[in-house]
Amino acid sequence: MMNPFKEKPMAMEEGFLSWKELYPKPYSKNEADPYTKCRVILMNGIETEAVMFGHQFHRNCSDNELRREIAACRRQEQMQQKTINWLSPGDETQLETTIGYEHVAVDLTAWLAQHEPDEYVKQCMDFALLEDFDHLYRYSNLLDMDMNIPAHKLVKGYVDITPGRPTIAHHRHPFEAVKRFADFKTADDRTKLNTLIITAGEQQTMNFYMNIGNTYPNDPGRKLYLEIGMVEEQHVTQYGGLMDPNCTWLENLLLHEYTECYLYYSFYEDETDRNIKAIWERHLMQEISHLHKAAELLQKYEGKEWQQVLNSGEFPELLKFHDTKDYVRNVLANQIELTADKEEFADIHDLPEGHEFFTYQDWVNGSSIRDVQSHVVIADHQKNNKKGEDYRDEERENPVSELRNRKKDNTTIGRTQ
Repeated sequence: MMNPFKEKPMAMEEGFLSWKELYPKPYSKNEADPYTKCRVILMNGIETEAVMFGHQFHRNCSDNELRREIAACRRQEQMQQKTINWLSPGDETQLETTIGYEHVAVDLTAWLAQHEPDEYVKQCMDFALLEDFDHLYRYSNLLDMDMNIPAHKLVKGYVDITPGRPTIAHHRHPFEAVKRFADFKTADDRTKLNTLIITAGEQQTMNFYMNIGNTYPNDPGRKLYLEIGMVEEQHVTQYGGLMDPNCTWLENLLLHEYTECYLYYSFYEDETDRNIKAIWERHLMQEISHLHKAAELLQKYEGKEWQQVLNSGEFPELLKFHDTKDYVRNVLANQIELTADKEEFADIHDLPEGHEFFTYQDWVNGSSIRDVQSHVVIADHQKNNKKGEDYRDEERENPVSELRNRKKDNTTIGRTQ
């Protein structure tokens, strides 16, 4: 397995790209493998996180020599982000892209959870997994209703499209999203990677909905993006809270660069599109250079070796997108009634009367669910469909009996006692 610290880095100046190199050939939305799209979406989020982290570092640093070093790395991260983002073709609608975003959220979260050694971090992933899984179902019904496009043609059956924990049950008091952070001094390197990856991935979804949700061409769609976008805010708060706030800026920089190296190597090994595979390879070479620079800066400014931040530079098992249907079904069957309770999770039936979950539900949902768009989109699809049913694509029936009725949307499970 690769250890990027043992690789010879390219010169930093070789990482700057021409305009021609920055403008790639986009994938075909109809022919591209869904997991190629997933890799593009995730790496877009990873590079966006790298850029935003770099800007925050810049704003919280008083040493201009260090700021110049960070600016050089950040400029190349921007170039990488532009290259990746522009792989998405111009004829792919925002809703078609959204199906890809939620597909990433499901299979990425499930893969990370299955490879997470910290039980608390794993539980946080399992919890949010069921919510992104439901978002995929809601957006798929909007896609079928508005564009007559069955989402299973986009994901090609790689993931089930069926209800998860109903989105109406996701609306929790902000206090509930704040979780315990992992101690990176003692944590497994896999936990460090996983928390950075899932935070960046969910943050990209939050940013995407923040920026394009209001551009949807009709009110039902705009309202759905608005509602689900608020849930993504909760997820980013939860996942970001798992990262160790005691890490210094330079320690965090090293972790960011290591994570990027790990993902580019993972995706280079797995990519089926030859054009995009070459991009992953080029970006890997750039990131190895960034990683070595981060290690150099850590030693220069804090007197620390990279081994004081990572237990081992050798990559753990590489991230591989694949079918996670059985795992998702198992979590769905066993955790559908869970909700958040401060740092912990609890069965909805075990919450005390007057808990802030119920207070917040009353604040945002009111006494009626008629304004909760995640429910309305399903009810409208059932009303306007000849069979009076929602849209689903299931390998087997939903493992939760209360979610099997295709003619009536469940708005109580995981929400009411």
